[in-house]
Amino acid sequence: MAKPIPYEVEPPKIGPDAHEELERLLQTLHEHGVLRLANDLVAANNQIAQVLVNGLNREGSLNVIQNLSVLLMALSTFPPGQFYKTVFAVRDMIDTLGRGREDGARQPPDAPGVRGLYKMLNDDAFWHAVTPLIEGMKAFTRRMDEEVDKPISSFTGKPSDA
Repeated sequence: MAKPIPYEVEPPKIGPDAHEELERLLQTLHEHGVLRLANDLVAANNQIAQVLVNGLNREGSLNVIQNLSVLLMALSTFPPGQFYKTVFAVRDMIDTLGRGREDGARQPPDAPGVRGLYKMLNDDAFWHAVTPLIEGMKAFTRRMDEEVDKPISSFTGKPSDA
């Protein structure tokens, strides 16, 4: 009796394999000049590095980098939902303030007077709107009164040599 011949069926080729994709990527990079640019950058790396170091070694450049990192640290503390609400609330506030200036041609409303002021003091909706502003101003003042030597140390609570 004959022994069975081991045979595995090759799966059909669905798309290009990794080598073909790599060749295609290399050809595309060549056609668009990316390879030439990368080659020139590598060949001139000492000159480019010198230009970058000279540019980054200025006080203004260092301040920009530090300020951007502080901004990114602050943005990282916002949950996306809160950041969305904050940004669009500021946009709506600016829109409203802008409309008030455009309507400046009209006569501004009369001052509330003593009776109107007394009514405002007893108006719950007014206090509901004003209380967060007052608390926000208090938080802003507290933060502005803090002494900060190094922002990263203040943010993380860890000492820094930067």
